[in-house]
Amino acid sequence: GGAGFTYVRLPNYDINWIGGSIGFYDRFELSYVNTKLTTDLSNVNTVAMVADVLGLAGNLGLSPNGSKLHMDTYGAKLRLFGDAVYTSDSFIPQTAIGFLYKKNTTPEFVRTLNADKAKDWEAYMAFTKVFFRYSTLVNVTVRYTAANQIGLTGFGGCDQGHSNCDSDKEFRAEASIAYLLQKNFAIGGEYQQHGNKQKGKIVDTGGLLSTDADGNLVSDLVANLVGGVAGATGLQNTLKQNESDWYDVFFAYAPNKNYSLTFAYLFLGDIAIASQQNGLYFSLHATF
Repeated sequence: GGAGFTYVRLPNYDINWIGGSIGFYDRFELSYVNTKLTTDLSNVNTVAMVADVLGLAGNLGLSPNGSKLHMDTYGAKLRLFGDAVYTSDSFIPQTAIGFLYKKNTTPEFVRTLNADKAKDWEAYMAFTKVFFRYSTLVNVTVRYTAANQIGLTGFGGCDQGHSNCDSDKEFRAEASIAYLLQKNFAIGGEYQQHGNKQKGKIVDTGGLLSTDADGNLVSDLVANLVGGVAGATGLQNTLKQNESDWYDVFFAYAPNKNYSLTFAYLFLGDIAIASQQNGLYFSLHATF
């Protein structure tokens, strides 16, 4: 079995993971991870403040003090054939399949982000090869999913009014490489392909920024809070979403066979309405 904690600090988000796994006969593994993402976005906080004054913040899943996304992930993984260590002289990689069920427990916020679903499943197949002569491990994974930002912002996307939704799954590629500098110290990098089902989707403010036939804000209270139609239009223009592929470079240190520390720098690009989300990653993992 194993347990771990991960913390990520980005310019506009804090993310932490805590979870564990248990393996059976070096063949089958069950896992659970709880993920929390906290936002620090002035435009979302403004919308949350307006919604809070009108008593609508709960309907949108927003908070003026920093809105949060929570997700539970349940996983099962089965090694089909091959062994990365004991059959390393074979051309056949260690091959495994896995299934994940992801449930976002803040569905109101997910709907506000115009995602189609707050919960969904995904599957993957992973191929791992160790080259002892070069002290190198290589992994390639193919994932079948409709997740946005690994599921943190939901699955699939919809147009305004939650219409024309698309949550069809697609195959996405991932790859990682690690080089062992010493027996307990490794460096490497990773890549994960993402989708674009939320690309161009504007955060659904629940009609807070709507205007009448004359171009005036429907709510005078909203007009006062955001500065009239011009302020509302400017705010609306900052709420368009995008999604980028993820990259990172890392180094990992294992003081003994039971514990490991990983530090990384992440290049996550656009996450929802925030761009240039690059930052630091720290993870602590214990194995029993």
